[in-house]
Amino acid sequence: MKFRSQIALALALFAATCAAAPPTDELVILNWAEYLDPVVVADFERAQRVRVRVVEFEDDDDRDRLLLSTNGDGYDLAIVNDSLVKSYRARGLLAPVTPKEVPNLQHIETRWADQFPAAHGYAVPYFWGTIGIAYRRDLLPHAPTSWMDLLQPAPELRGRIAMFTSQRETIGVALKALGHSLNSVDGAAIDSATKLLVEQRPYVRAYEMAILDENSDLVRGDISMRMMYSGDALMVKEYNDNIEYIVPSEGTALWVDFLVVLSGTRRPALAYAFINHINDPANAAANAAFVNYATPNSAAARLMPEAYASDPVIHPSPEILHKSEAFADLPPRALKQRNLAFARILH
Repeated sequence: MKFRSQIALALALFAATCAAAPPTDELVILNWAEYLDPVVVADFERAQRVRVRVVEFEDDDDRDRLLLSTNGDGYDLAIVNDSLVKSYRARGLLAPVTPKEVPNLQHIETRWADQFPAAHGYAVPYFWGTIGIAYRRDLLPHAPTSWMDLLQPAPELRGRIAMFTSQRETIGVALKALGHSLNSVDGAAIDSATKLLVEQRPYVRAYEMAILDENSDLVRGDISMRMMYSGDALMVKEYNDNIEYIVPSEGTALWVDFLVVLSGTRRPALAYAFINHINDPANAAANAAFVNYATPNSAAARLMPEAYASDPVIHPSPEILHKSEAFADLPPRALKQRNLAFARILH
């Protein structure tokens, strides 16, 4: 679905652009690694005579530290997760984004923004997906079906598990495994989830976000299972066909990533032009094929091949969607308890 030769093509295009007409400005985007098609970016750079510089963050907590410690200064655009749009907007970090500045917003399905009212007029749905278990079918005697297969692994999997570095997702899936909402604010439930994760600790090789190339620990076989985002699992599967991905039977987190313009940008026209560019249906389709996630751009979705539309990793079944939930804003007391709990888990 995604072809690595695109990267080489993008670099060639960029080199040709620089040789023909030096960039006149720079647009800075705070983003996940491997979360933008370089060909789509190169097209924008050539058309606008601008350099796009991507600053990568490791996880949600890292992104939050970068934005909050600088008040967004130095960044023009950022990818932010659904549950934090409201707090970023309340802090005055987000600039308005409307169809006047970005005509291609007409292609975005409103249902994704409707789940998060604070996003209206300030955040553009970028991609959506799930969190699940990626595993090596050749390294496990049985395929996992439950979160407990990851959180209470078999003895032979000691040191062969990987988990996320973000407390939101990690404690959230432990809560889900125990039959609670991943947004639970019940102190006893959070304590139980913490206990489960502390007991899992000897089985965990690393708490880290996945590498998405041939150096992936899952590709190399250094681990047998890990927490993973759905599209990331498809990305590493390109390097090893033994990699599979499932959403556990208890359900999972449904997330939506949003693209926002930071209120401190010195290049608002360029920032809006970039959002409009990547939401052109053809560009949005190319971007979706590159990252292997479900696009909220309905016009782009119609351009995708049947294999994309029918892939259950990209588009989960109604049954899975029914058992899953989005992350919500949590009160300060619950956040403090979770942060303290996660520090205990890591150390």
